Amino acid sequence: MKGWLTSLTAIVTREALRFVHQRGRFLSALVRPLVWLVVFAAGFRAALGLSIIPPYQTYITYEVYIVPGLCGMIQLFNGMQSSLALVYDQEMGSMRLLLTSPQPRWWLLFCKLLAGVAVSLLQVYAFLGIAALFGIAMPPLGYLYVFPALVLSGLMLGALGLLISSTVKQLENFAGVMNFVIFPMFFLSTALYPLWKMAESSDLLRDICAANPFTHAVELIRFSLYGSFNPWALFWVCAGFVVFFLLSLVGYDPARGLMRRRG
Repeated sequence: MKGWLTSLTAIVTREALRFVHQRGRFLSALVRPLVWLVVFAAGFRAALGLSIIPPYQTYITYEVYIVPGLCGMIQLFNGMQSSLALVYDQEMGSMRLLLTSPQPRWWLLFCKLLAGVAVSLLQVYAFLGIAALFGIAMPPLGYLYVFPALVLSGLMLGALGLLISSTVKQLENFAGVMNFVIFPMFFLSTALYPLWKMAESSDLLRDICAANPFTHAVELIRFSLYGSFNPWALFWVCAGFVVFFLLSLVGYDPARGLMRRRG
């Protein structure tokens, strides 16, 4: 057990130091959602009407609606950036060295996920604090209730990034793969529009959004911010994490996945 805690501490500390030395990463993680909150939301407010839908008890402004989606955006981009760092580690050989340590491979990869989630939590709460300064505040207890939801959604999105990193052979190819994953997941979700609004355009589009794992992450965050429980979203977020993580373990299996391709 002591060795497991040592590896966890070492990996989290390494990721924390990397994050501290990459201040632009923290700023970009805040600028991206703030642009949506301040600029795009102002334009969409008049064009998009929102009915009273759970977990809201009254009519809300568009800015209030998209805050949970922008929290999910932060975690989605952070998960992809963490996977980018993994691809870099693979090319430099440090990932191979890590996986040859005596600790179980699944634990080492899980520690990488926890380190990424810790970074994303700092970014999300900083964004929520800035949003509150703009007058978009959540219920006080919502900031506490959303913590486990952010951990779970961060683990799922981080596991997705981990899976992607196990399939990318070169750093140069990662940007295209990342954009192919990030933008469809974000725009084909409830981050920006509710499902009933999607259905007005196309039932197929609504169904795609409903099947998107990112949609369930956003809804889990949304309900938690208002002290509500969404068991369906919780189930799919946990299921998504398990599937993505297990597949990434196969990708990082020295006998079958990444290490054999690179050997």
